[in-house]
Amino acid sequence: MKEFENKNVVITGGASGIGRLMAKLLANKGANVIILDINQTNLDNVVTEIRNSGYKSSGYICNVGNFNEVEETKKTITEKHGFVEILINNAGIITGKYFIDTSIQEIENTIRVNTLAGMWTTKVFLPDMLDKNTGHLVNIASAAGMIGVAKMADYSASKFAHFGFDEALRMEIKQMKKKIHTTIVTPYFINTGMFNGVKSRFSFLLPILDENKIANKIVNAIIKKKHRVISPPMVYTLFPLRLLPVPIFDWISNFMGINDAMKNFVGRGK
Repeated sequence: MKEFENKNVVITGGASGIGRLMAKLLANKGANVIILDINQTNLDNVVTEIRNSGYKSSGYICNVGNFNEVEETKKTITEKHGFVEILINNAGIITGKYFIDTSIQEIENTIRVNTLAGMWTTKVFLPDMLDKNTGHLVNIASAAGMIGVAKMADYSASKFAHFGFDEALRMEIKQMKKKIHTTIVTPYFINTGMFNGVKSRFSFLLPILDENKIANKIVNAIIKKKHRVISPPMVYTLFPLRLLPVPIFDWISNFMGINDAMKNFVGRGK
């Protein structure tokens, strides 16, 4: 069964990591996968790989943190492919420094890519979904968008914003009585290379997640129209833990090793 047969799916940051894996999975299920990225080589490679497998894919260079570029790319996509029914806001970056050591440019880049980009793409693709009364918006946030983590101040801020944006948007769509679905994804660290060097103190409770499993979970969530993908299950405990006094909450966070996870962070290309 081709669950996404003839549906146009846009994935930002889809030339690497879980974006690339989701692109291949969705193409395999019949979607016309449209990838937005800034890395021409990676973009060409994944589009070629999908096409060589007999499936449909196109790629466009687009800095999704720039609204004008997003708007122009959307016009091109609409002219060439038509209505985009599924939008996956996946593009993301991380600095991995103490806030005091993070430059102004790095902070702005993090907010632009991790927060504003999802707003810009939603701003240009949502009107068509509202007009046709169908669509699905997927926002890849992070467990760091549910709990502040040391050496991730700018990243956590950007993902908290992404989480709040998705929730508010869901409520607005409900008020409009439109049949458009939203899914927020808040995973712990994923072994995509973006978080190279990250460690987990209790890996049986907070494991470094397998990128293939997470990609499959997200695609299945789209099929089943789930509102949330929270992984691993331990992340769910953040909701009741918020009811505790701050010193106790902080102690539990430190005991679990959450604030030590980034101590040996190197990320990609370092």
